[in-house]
Amino acid sequence: MICPVRDLAGFPAFVSAPVRAFAWQAGQRHRPGLQYMLATGRMHGFESLAERRLLLALDFVGGVEEALAQPFRLRFTTADGTEDRTPDFLVLLPGTAVLVDVRPGHLIKDRDLVKFAAAERAAAAAGWRYLVVTGWRRHVATGLDALSARRRPTADRLGLHGELLELASERPRRLGELTDATSLPAVARAHAVHLLWHRRLAVDLAQPLGDAAWIYPAGRP
Repeated sequence: MICPVRDLAGFPAFVSAPVRAFAWQAGQRHRPGLQYMLATGRMHGFESLAERRLLLALDFVGGVEEALAQPFRLRFTTADGTEDRTPDFLVLLPGTAVLVDVRPGHLIKDRDLVKFAAAERAAAAAGWRYLVVTGWRRHVATGLDALSARRRPTADRLGLHGELLELASERPRRLGELTDATSLPAVARAHAVHLLWHRRLAVDLAQPLGDAAWIYPAGRP
């Protein structure tokens, strides 16, 4: 389908297909693949490890209804002629959407800035927000990878979720102290990570995720 930018918001996003295929070939420098998202219950394509990290972060923050990879190709005109830009993701949230481009900061060139500006104008015309992801704070990607190991549903036959939540509600505790205070510390560690992923417990991911990390009840700074 071809439509002007002013009609972009009415585009049938859920029936769109990615502009490019997520395939391997000899000599390529980027790393494509598929990333499972618990929020949507399906696999999502990515073209680089930076895009994969974004999908993992989106899955963690919650509220994501859909993440569409390469939702459309934007064609626009500059003083130098016609240009094309395919945004990396359209993220659908309750009542709104965010158009996202992913590019490590050190790789952004002047030509990219022009394309990002065009994508931002298109998003604004559609009533969406626009975001360029250039990198992550130190330790965030490592912390999310560790938390994602326990994101799937977990049976709590030993009642450790209740123990962990009660201990954390009394006062903030370091992760090692929190799990050691339960009836089964070795098992409680896996359940604590599960609760952190599902945001029933809170942690500052700007700091390394380890035994010294402070754990808080969800919603408390």
